[in-house]
Amino acid sequence: MAGHSKFANIQHRKGAQDKKRAQAFTKIAREIQAAVKLGGVDPNGNPRLFRAMAAGRAINMPKDNIQRAVDKGSGVGAEQLDEIRYEGFGPGGIGVIVECLTDNKNRTAGEVRSAFAKHGGNLGESNSVSNSWRKVGEIRYPVEAAGEDAMLEAAIEAGADDCTVEGEQHVVTCEMNALAPVSQDLAKKFGDPASAKFVWRTDIAIPIEGYGAETLMKLLDQLDDLDDVQDVYSNEDISDEELARLSQ
Repeated sequence: MAGHSKFANIQHRKGAQDKKRAQAFTKIAREIQAAVKLGGVDPNGNPRLFRAMAAGRAINMPKDNIQRAVDKGSGVGAEQLDEIRYEGFGPGGIGVIVECLTDNKNRTAGEVRSAFAKHGGNLGESNSVSNSWRKVGEIRYPVEAAGEDAMLEAAIEAGADDCTVEGEQHVVTCEMNALAPVSQDLAKKFGDPASAKFVWRTDIAIPIEGYGAETLMKLLDQLDDLDDVQDVYSNEDISDEELARLSQ
């Protein structure tokens, strides 16, 4: 199924790992703040906060950073973060969904629009892309967390729909309303996941190669680098050989 999060797949191609780590902390901190504001400070009663905190621990986010984000989300005058989804088309007609958390809608809209325009894409109307996608729960573990058969068996027992291996990660998918119980059940066996969240998926994958693929990767990279962007999804079909060329 296409529509994977580019955040997981482009890490190996990008330098400046310290910068990427700091950006990841910022994105998770914003997710924690939004989760607290909507559902309170108790992760046991706030599944979104539980997932965000687990994601922070999975990338070794300092406990002080996590607590500061919780405090910021629950404090008087807490930052107002709006959730916005942008949809558009990249080179070759590739569908792109961009999910954001922002304290300034105008700034975010301008930055996202500029990224699309710079790389031969364009923003579309609401639901212009997502009308052929669906939102599901996704849980990721590093491959060393368990053998492929063991992870598959545990995922099925927990109520998941599918479990595959993508690169260096086990990817478990389930219905949206099953994400909390499935992720909590797997955490008892394998510890905190690398991520557990709702994602966009589609069965429609569009082949792209050459200059178009290179330009698309630049667009996705630029979007992912924006502080207000939480996740980027796209439905390109790029061969392993082409990916290897692009990563050089």
